[in-house]
Amino acid sequence: MPAAPKPEILAAFEAAKGFMPRDEGLALYAAAVEAGRLGLPLLEVGTYCGRSTILLADAARLHGVQALTVDHHRGSEEQQPGWEYHDPETLDPEVGLMDTLPAFRRTLHRAGLEEHVVALVGRSPRIAALWTSPLGLVFIDGGHTDEHAGADYEGWAPRLAQGGLLVIHDVFPDPADEFTGQAPYRVYLRALESGAFTESAGHGSLRVLRRTGAGI
Repeated sequence: MPAAPKPEILAAFEAAKGFMPRDEGLALYAAAVEAGRLGLPLLEVGTYCGRSTILLADAARLHGVQALTVDHHRGSEEQQPGWEYHDPETLDPEVGLMDTLPAFRRTLHRAGLEEHVVALVGRSPRIAALWTSPLGLVFIDGGHTDEHAGADYEGWAPRLAQGGLLVIHDVFPDPADEFTGQAPYRVYLRALESGAFTESAGHGSLRVLRRTGAGI
């Protein structure tokens, strides 16, 4: 049976701002617990307000490893003012830009998980270019354009250890979902076509791939 979070962790996840549904969150948690057995950090790209970070942090705590989360905290394309997924509460009135970092910190504090997370604040490709250590899990849930999703894959997938898990969110094969899920879908196909990954599990729009080869 897949690992499941304790009720208080699940409650914190559901109370946090974010877009991941409960069933996909449970699938992510199970993947994170499995990957944590490698004894390596668990990394996500796309923090937003920390909803999914709660699950990674609890899985990291379980195995005595660290959860890492990468985000510039200015919001992705669909979260900007005037777009469907914009939340006015995330707008910093002083600078006129989104800033989800304060909400993220409150999320972790309320869940009691601050010490298990390292927040890497900046652009994903720039941070990835500096990162050299192996990772047990990479969760791609950042920008939904080919430019951003592709850069997240190119920057972080090579850092996965053999046996590590690549988790991709918002994988929608239907061309009608061009704006919200086609770029992650193309990353998913690219990963499979590379020969470096084997599909391990899937639930809803979440795909879990295991690194089994070298060619990325």
